[in-house]
Amino acid sequence: MAAVNPIQLQKHLKGMDYPASKQSLIEHAKKHGADKTALSALEQLPDEEYETPADVSKAIGQTE
Repeated sequence: MAAVNPIQLQKHLKGMDYPASKQSLIEHAKKHGADKTALSALEQLPDEEYETPADVSKAIGQTE
């Protein structure tokens, strides 16, 4: 799988209210034009609450 660009991913999550669930992150990213690579990365995250954008980036780094 191609690695997701963390900067691009955070652009798709801009304005997200935290804490956020995995599903909320995916829905928000879809509404903000996330590509298949970014959505795939979010779909691979553990199904939990994320407190900050940094938590999302860290979790994605652990799934790649």
